[in-house]
Order: sequence, then C-alpha cells, then structure tokens
Amino acid sequence: MPKWVYNFGAGEAEGHAELQGKQEELLGNKGANLAEMASIGLPVPPGFTLTTEVCSHFVDSGSYPEGLKEQVQKSLQTLESRAGCKFGDSENPLLVAVRAGGRASMPGMMDTVLNVGLNAKTVEALAEKSGDERFAYDSYRRFIQMYADVVLGIDSSHFEKMLRRAKQKRGVNEDHELGVEDLERLVRDYKTKVFVELGAEFPTDPQVQLWGAIGAVFKSCSSSRAKTYRELHDISEDAGSAAATVQAMVFGNGSGPDSASGVAFTRNPSSGDNHFYGEFLLNAQGEDLVGGIRTPAELTMQARLAHGNTLPSLEERMPKVFRELVAVREQLEKHYKDVQDIEFTIQKGKLYMLQTRAGKRTTHAAIQIAVDMTNEGLITKPQAVMRLHPSQIDQLLHPTIREDAKKQVIAKGLPASPGAAMGKVVFCADEAVQRVNDGEKVILVRSKTSAEDIHGLHAAEGVLTTCGGMTSHAAVVARSMGRPCVAGAGHLEIDEAAGKLKVGDVVVEKGQKLTIDGSTGEVLLGDVPTVVPKVTGAFRTLMSWSDEYRTMQVRANAETVADARLAKDFGAEGIGLVRTEHMFFVGMRITAMRQMILASDTRDRKDALHRLLFMQREDMTELFQIMEGHPVTIRLFDPPLHEFLPNTEAELSYVARAAGVPVDRVRRRATELNEANPMLGHRGCRLAITYPEICEMQTRAIFGAAVEAGRTAPSKKFPVVEVMVPLVASVGEFKIIKQIIDKTAAAIQKEENVNFEYRVGSMIELPRAALQAAKLAKHAEFFSFGTNDLTQTTYGLSRDDTGSFMAEYKAKGIVACDPFVTLDEDGVGELIKLAMTRGHSTRPDMKMGICGEHGGDPTSIDFCQRIGLNYVSCSPYRVPIARLAAAQSALKARGEEVGSPEIRAAKPRVPTFGPW
Repeated sequence: MPKWVYNFGAGEAEGHAELQGKQEELLGNKGANLAEMASIGLPVPPGFTLTTEVCSHFVDSGSYPEGLKEQVQKSLQTLESRAGCKFGDSENPLLVAVRAGGRASMPGMMDTVLNVGLNAKTVEALAEKSGDERFAYDSYRRFIQMYADVVLGIDSSHFEKMLRRAKQKRGVNEDHELGVEDLERLVRDYKTKVFVELGAEFPTDPQVQLWGAIGAVFKSCSSSRAKTYRELHDISEDAGSAAATVQAMVFGNGSGPDSASGVAFTRNPSSGDNHFYGEFLLNAQGEDLVGGIRTPAELTMQARLAHGNTLPSLEERMPKVFRELVAVREQLEKHYKDVQDIEFTIQKGKLYMLQTRAGKRTTHAAIQIAVDMTNEGLITKPQAVMRLHPSQIDQLLHPTIREDAKKQVIAKGLPASPGAAMGKVVFCADEAVQRVNDGEKVILVRSKTSAEDIHGLHAAEGVLTTCGGMTSHAAVVARSMGRPCVAGAGHLEIDEAAGKLKVGDVVVEKGQKLTIDGSTGEVLLGDVPTVVPKVTGAFRTLMSWSDEYRTMQVRANAETVADARLAKDFGAEGIGLVRTEHMFFVGMRITAMRQMILASDTRDRKDALHRLLFMQREDMTELFQIMEGHPVTIRLFDPPLHEFLPNTEAELSYVARAAGVPVDRVRRRATELNEANPMLGHRGCRLAITYPEICEMQTRAIFGAAVEAGRTAPSKKFPVVEVMVPLVASVGEFKIIKQIIDKTAAAIQKEENVNFEYRVGSMIELPRAALQAAKLAKHAEFFSFGTNDLTQTTYGLSRDDTGSFMAEYKAKGIVACDPFVTLDEDGVGELIKLAMTRGHSTRPDMKMGICGEHGGDPTSIDFCQRIGLNYVSCSPYRVPIARLAAAQSALKARGEEVGSPEIRAAKPRVPTFGPW
C-alpha cells in the first residue's frame, strides 16, 4: 500500500533519508521544512504530514485514497505518545493545528485551522490542566470562528462583529482584555450563529473536526486567491497540490507574561541588513500577528529604538528565550544557506518552532544578502548570481523620492517595502483593478489587507495600511511583488463608506493623488517628483559577478541621448538597435519629414532630406560619442510614410502652411499613402528601393557622424558602425540597398580622406528571410533577428490586437505564454535556429543577435544562450535584467545547481532561477 502519511518530531523525521531531493514535492514546503527542523534537533512540536498525492486524489475524486484513515490513526497515536496527551480526551486532551503547505511557498494563500479537538468537555479539561480558564475559552472561541470560516463556509465577519460588540460592552480595545465570562458568552453566541446559518449544530466530535479541517485545507489549494497567487508568481497548476500537516498545538495565547507568538526573518527582508528582524505579540496566536489585528512589539531592542516602538522588545522581556531564538536563527541560516522566514510560539517560557521557509525579500535585500552571504563564505559567487530571479531587478529601477522635492508629509508608518509610488487613492481591491484597467495609477489604502485583496495589491502602484507591522500580510505580499508599501500608519483614519481618509485636519478623498515612500514610511500628499536609482553598492557587485560568467553580449535599443547614457550606466556593451525614424518625430524635424513626404519630385524630396541630414548626423554623432567604441547598430528607415502625416483637418492645414503647399495636396497625398495593411506594405527596405535618396541621406548621416565622432574621440578611433537593413525578404532587395550604402561610404571616405570600418547586415523579421539565410549571408555581414515582427509574421497575429483573446488562449493551454512577451521556441525559435544554421553554413564567423522586446525577457534570453546567439539587445531599463539572465543561462549550461523548491514548481517556460 502506498505511504500517505509521514511523521516528524522527537528529533527525527520519517523518511528523511529516502525523500532527499523530493521533500517539497511530496510533503509540501511547510511539511518538508518542519521535518527538516525536527531532524536537526530544533524544538518542533510533533506531528505528521498527509502528502500532496493525497490532496491530488481528494481534489480529483472527492474522496480519500484507500488506507489513508488507518495510516492517519496510527500517526495520531504516535503523535499522542510524543505529546503526552490524547486527542479528544476529557482529562488530558491533545489539540492539533491543521495547516496546508504547497509544493511552492505561498504565504497566506492556503488555509489553517488551529485548536482542533475542542468541545465542551475538552475545553474544561484544558482549563483545568493549564490552570488558565481565560486561555482555554479564548482558544475555544478562536477555534469556532476559524473552523466555521474555513470548513463550514460561514463568513468570518459575522464573528468579528460579535467580538467587537463584546469588547465594546466590556469597554476594552484588545481581544486579550476580555474576561472568562465574556469569552464563554462569545462561544455560546458563535455556536448559535453556526446553527442559524447552517441549521445544524457546530461539530463536537474531535475526529469529525479533524477530517473536516483536513478536507478544507486541501480544498484551499484550489481557492481563487491561491490560483491568482500561482498565476502572478508563475507557479504551475501542477505544483498547486498541497500537503496537510497535523501538528500538536502549542499556545502563545496564555494569559501570563511568558506566552507569545512571533514571526521573524533571519535578516532584514526589506534592506538586507544582517540584523535579526521580527515581531511578536504577547498572549496571542500567529493569526493575530500576520493579520495585523494588534500592534506588535519588536524582537530586538535596537529595532524598538529605531522604529520608536514603546513596547518592550523580546530581548528585554524574555532574554533567555531571545538567546535561544538567536541560536536557532544562526543554525537555520547555516543549514539552509539562505534567509529564513520563521514562525515561533513561546508557551510558558518555552520556545517552539512552527515553521521555516525561504524568506520573501525585496530585490534590494536579495542582492545585499546574496553578496553578504558570499563574503561570509556561506555561498559561492555562482550561487549568489543564481539566487536572484532576473525580473526582480525591475524593482530596483523603480523611482525614489527626489532629494530636493517639496513634500507634505501627512503621516508616517513602517517602511515595509521600499520604493516610491504615486497614484489615486482607492479603498477596495476590485476598484483598484478597475481603475488600472482604465489606465489610471492607484494606491490601495486599507486598514489591513487579507489574501482576498491579492488582485488589488498586484494592480496597485503601492499599498498603504493603517494596521499591522513589518511582517503583516500587506508587507510580505508587497515585498514579494516589488510594490512599495507603508504599513501600520496608525494616525490615519479610514472611512471607506465615505471614500476618504483623514489625518489631523488633512482629508484625502478617493481619487485624490497620494505618494508613499516605502523606504522611509512617509505618506505624502499629491504627486511628488521621483528619480531613477543607479547601479551602485551590492547591486554593482552582483552585476560584476554576473559579467564574469556571462558569455553573451548585452546591448540596448536606444536612439536618444538620454536612453544611450542610461543604457551605458546600466552596463550595455553597445547599441543593438537605433530606430532612426524615432529621431524625426520631434520639433521641426517632423515638419521637414512631412515636406519630404509631400515632395512632388526627386529634387524637392532631396532638398527636404538635406535638412534632415544635419539633424540625423547630429544625433548619430552623440550616440557614437556616448558609446565610446562599442558597436552601434543603426536600422535604416522602417515605418510606412503615412505614420508621419496628420489625420485631422486642423493638422492637415498646419502641415500645408508649414510646407507651403495647398491643403488639398496634403489631403490627397495622405490618401495616396493610405494602405489596407501598412505593417505588411510599403515600408522598410521597400521604401529605400522606391526612394533611394532616403537611404543615401541616412547613410551620409551615419558615416558623417562616425567621422566626426572619431576625430573628436580622445583615442582618435572611429566607432564601430553597423548598418542594418529592415524587412528584407529577398537577396535582391538586400543587394540593392547594400550597393547604395557601399557607394555612399566610399564617397565619404574619399571626401574626408579617411578610412573607417563598417558592416552591413540584415534584419531577419520575415519567415522568407530566415529560409533564405544562406543566400543572404553571402552579402550580409551580420544578422539581427527582429523578433517582434518575426512573431507577427510567423503567427499571422498583430501584437496590438491579441489582448482580447490571448488570456483565453493561455487559459485553454493553446499557448504557455504570450508569444510577444516570451519568445515562441517551437515556431519563431525554430525559424531563428534555421536561419542561424543556414547563415553560418555560408559565413561561419557571422555574428547574430536579437533586438526585439524579447531581448529583455529572461526566458527568451535563456533560449538565445542555448542556441548560441552572440548578443541580445533590449530597452535600457532591462539591460541589468538581461545581464543577470545571460549569466544565469551560462551557469546553467555549466551545470550549476539551482535547488529551490519554488523553482522546481515553476512553469516549464518560466526561468528556473533562485527564490523570488
């Protein structure tokens, strides 16, 4: 019979040796780590785990596999023996927690039921045994509320209202201030509410409670919030099965000063500082802390002083327990060689560990921690490079508040997730999504967030809460998503019904702009100016380590001076795509361009092009100077001419006046240029063949700029010039254009009495060009795959129009991901490989790269590495992402171990690098 259940506790874990390498797959993240902690001697309450295979069977068939109940009863007996008490016993009762744990860590997304096994008899026995009647009934009312919500499907808000009324009647603010009589009354009221809602009594049989809880936590892996989390974090549905862990309860909600529950990170997950970081609550269970219901106290005195918290820290209140926890911290980091997110309970002065997992962290923290751990000797440099998912770097490129910005600080909370964000205030997750879909930016403002808000958290620019601490749901999820977050801004008063928040005399209404600074905790009125950070400190170190292992060049797509400088600052090794037409859309240039288009003959066209020549040469010169000898690949004019002409009558009249021609002529010319399908029409090299004077002008501008840049360069070296011909479909087209380029280059070299090197290459963005690659390579000196158009022409799809149905294609499994985001390896990728093979058969040393948007996508970069491309080119802001992704791809090719459970759960098409 298959083994469905694995025990842990008393310093050992069943199957620990046999399950090496597949613990998370079978026991879930939570169960695997509990077993691991037990095996290394940490104080873990005993328990057992029902495997993910049980969950899959239960979800698929609606029933449990044969033999499971017998195995659970046997494990329950082992648990009773280890705990020294008996489940359901009326004198010495064992209570258990039932928790779900997915194969990949999904904090807060699946359900838990605590205090299972309580009824009218066992609660009395618990009170007698503990000598704390208030604690026993507090546990009972918690159990009924949680069980009713998770298992019976009764909305928890009903019980919250009754709890608030009880506190109001007693005249107290906190749950733990309620007395025994208040709690007994709540238990009765809760049971009555269950009967009213369901028409049946609350279950009292501990066995019924246990199996109800097990079924509910299994079902929670299919909840909408769990599915949303997997989708947002690229965790496959196959990895969605959960294990259920049944564990002996330990109680932090005792009435004395020596019982507490806490959450901690072995290092600061926001900054990466090597400081023990966490919070705890006296007389509480873990749900109180992560739910942000009460204001927690700090673990360390240093943190208490830094955050201005007046509550005594754990270090001050329970120094012996604190020292034990510090020792656990050190042991866990040495064992897992990564930052750990831990949950603990202190029961009457005794420490128990309830969970450990790889800690979610900001990108800034992830980089700092990876570099520090390498310097400390915990991990190697390749492991540090593999530790970070490349897309996380995008968080570091988020704006920060400008130092000289005028700002009106209206409140301050905890700096829970760094970065600055501005948006319109909304108080509801659904509204956040709606406004973002309408093109607005929003800040989600809540008293506290829950798992049900995840879609709003993802949509918002940032999150602001009035309750909760640094380890609350809002803080943890915001950090994992890279959203700035300010938590626990307690001076703010939220009135959701009225759609406003208030602090002092300041009132901010829904829809009004607010800025939050997740690095300082400041809440600022209005839209405050921000700046983009630079690659410095640990970030620069990690990038330099990446470059040590990277074998593929990273260039940038840039045509403005600002973009080129930014790309160079971010480590670009040249420009892989200069879109020359973008230089014609601004100022007087668009006027000159329109005059060229409206020209009645070649002579007039050349006159207009002469004016454009100087403008374009000036731009090119600056690009060459900024790149200082790095290659610059310039694409000749590509778009259809109609894009430069206006559409409205007012604009037509303006163009006519500027060009000095009748408005009818402008209107007629616009009509002549109109095409039914312009993206497949008269554009790219086809324009240069029809109007060779355009190609001559651009070539003169390019080579004239190269001469000027070379003469003014300190080294007196001419730049590396690569001229790229777009939309080539046949060898005949390319030969005609190359003749124009070569003839113009020769003329300039003669006129200027200089010699410079240049290369002429072809874009491969049509399937026919890929098929003709061997012939093209006889004349083209490099290939650059324009994957945007190659995807369009291969699929027969317009990337501007796929949004209406692509989500459905993904949901139905037709495509794994949007082919305009992640390169389609089976179709477009096959064409690229074919073109490479045929091109290299003619010109073995030919350099090839890609310059579409895929050049900044980590999965696509991995493909480029595997097939042997020389470089990728992407937008300047994605250059650091591409550098890291290229390094990781090279390390993977060397066989470097990744080893994260979250990675092993990732979708096949998603990069499998480090925890994110």
